Amino acid sequence: MTGAQQNERAEPHTARGTVDPEEVARFDRLAETWWDPHGPMRPLHRFNPVRVEFIRDLAANHFARDIRSDAPLAGLNILDIGCGGGVLSEPLARLGASVTGLDPAEKNLAVARSHAQQQGLSIDYRSQMVEDVAAHGERFDIVLAMEVVEHVADVDAFVAATCAVVRPGGLLVMATLNRTAKSFALAIVGAEYILRWLPRGTHDWHKFVTPDELASAITRHGLAVTERRGVVYNPLRDQWRQSSDLAVNYMLAASRV
Repeated sequence: MTGAQQNERAEPHTARGTVDPEEVARFDRLAETWWDPHGPMRPLHRFNPVRVEFIRDLAANHFARDIRSDAPLAGLNILDIGCGGGVLSEPLARLGASVTGLDPAEKNLAVARSHAQQQGLSIDYRSQMVEDVAAHGERFDIVLAMEVVEHVADVDAFVAATCAVVRPGGLLVMATLNRTAKSFALAIVGAEYILRWLPRGTHDWHKFVTPDELASAITRHGLAVTERRGVVYNPLRDQWRQSSDLAVNYMLAASRV
């Protein structure tokens, strides 16, 4: 790829599409805290092992990989939409995947690139929207949109573009927050106002999406939902784990035939 092509690919396009400029600005302000395990991103760092395990196990099963291998994702290309500072992208790269991370917040990407370089990891971080990637005809083995849906301006348009970049035989994994009374109590009142895990205003409960709503959108755009898993927090162990309880945090997996 030429330098001119790289520059063209890296241009931000935050003024249109499904990106919400207010959400971008909010996460831009938090950019320097991405890799502080005791800062505003602490819940994400605690939550991350569950996400990595879920994705790894799904991929190993779907693509017939040996989960005991040091690099069970070797040879697979992954698109991490809304990658932030690279907290999820990096462990997936360590598992052998070729990772592309998208984020509209330039400060997030600067932090992500710097940290990956320090870790000796090669990750393709881009200031692009998934709509742009789809328009260029790129397709990926695994497409991730983890904790992104609740921040976009148009859920159905976002899901459409996200599904479009899953190659035939590929996987889509999405994680978000359910729109329930329990999620309001725990994810907003508890996490933002009482425990102060997250800055106030990080989430808008009205933008949360139920599993049925998300599954319907995915199905409308050509993929088949194969897995629904909840994620719950154990305060005594200060630990997140997978669960059948989808009332607050949940993950969906889908495949393209």
